[in-house]
Amino acid sequence: MKIPVFDLTRQYRAIQGEIDTAIRRVLESGHFILGPEVEAFEAKIAGYLGAKHAIGVASGTDALLLSLKALGIGPGDGVIVPSFTFFATAGTVVNAGATPIFADIDPKTFNISLESVRKILDQPPSGITIRAIIPVHLYGQPADMDEIMAIAKEHGLYVIEDAAQAIGAEYKGHKAGTIGHLGCFSFFPTKNLGAYGDGGLVVTNDDELAERVRMLRVHGSKPKYYHHLVGTNSRLDALQAAILQAKLPHLEKWTERRQKIADLYDRLLQGLDALVLPYRAPNRTHIFHQYTVRVRGGKRDALQKHLKQQGIETQVYYPLPLHLQPCFKGLGYKEGDLLESERASREVLSLPMFPELRDEEVEYVASAVRRFFEDKNGP
Repeated sequence: MKIPVFDLTRQYRAIQGEIDTAIRRVLESGHFILGPEVEAFEAKIAGYLGAKHAIGVASGTDALLLSLKALGIGPGDGVIVPSFTFFATAGTVVNAGATPIFADIDPKTFNISLESVRKILDQPPSGITIRAIIPVHLYGQPADMDEIMAIAKEHGLYVIEDAAQAIGAEYKGHKAGTIGHLGCFSFFPTKNLGAYGDGGLVVTNDDELAERVRMLRVHGSKPKYYHHLVGTNSRLDALQAAILQAKLPHLEKWTERRQKIADLYDRLLQGLDALVLPYRAPNRTHIFHQYTVRVRGGKRDALQKHLKQQGIETQVYYPLPLHLQPCFKGLGYKEGDLLESERASREVLSLPMFPELRDEEVEYVASAVRRFFEDKNGP
């Protein structure tokens, strides 16, 4: 049996008629950048998330960058980010002219550690004014937003939620991305709500910030050719908006299926001492963008090789924490500075996870994992 870590063709086949109709509608309209399709999607996604404003942009990376720029964050400013996450969270801080300040993670949730954040704020780096924090809702589970918002209020910080992997997840009844000052989403094709190319979204309940983001995505202009800000070209195109409109009504059903797959993995994989299953924190929902386990005892890479031999694809998100990336060497971090992030990078493994994954495929994956630990007793 061959099992991919994700398969976008299965989803397309399931809703092919709806997708083809949406694409044809755009092609026949002749309107491909912003316009009615984007406006309609923005209205629908704002309603789904419970946000006052939703602004479509070119990518999840641009959503973060434009949010930073809308807040006026730049040279001399610092932004606290987790070290264990996708590169864009920190890369956009640098591209805004500011400095990323890396925090460690909670070993259970993989989200930013409140203890680490407080330590940074108690002893901030010299010469830098900390202006914001970007909590990442990693793998589809929200971070501890009540505590993060309280810390931010105490220290006068902005909060930009990186909800790229968490669309539809809830924290105490609020959708991820709608709790901070700004929330950022990605519609990269493999996301839970994915486009057929790049796409992103900024949400906020602040009228002034929303207006600034809208201007920044069109070179800072309002009206056209009158530029009040130095922005960039970061527009969500109509084709992607139409595709996302077609997919949005299916998102809850897809999320429920992901959660059922996660429950099945949990049941089939329990009892393996060297395997730590995903932790579900209280007062929130986990939408399982990834089903990520920890493999103890230095056996992660051997397990991944074993599964590949069985026809099972897996991924390591992420093999090197950001504070140890070569491009950030000049910031002065070294191995041993953020122990939980470093440990996670050595232990995490994401198993196949997408809504169209069949139960028998999950059972095949789980059986292969169990054989590795039980029959062979590891490498």
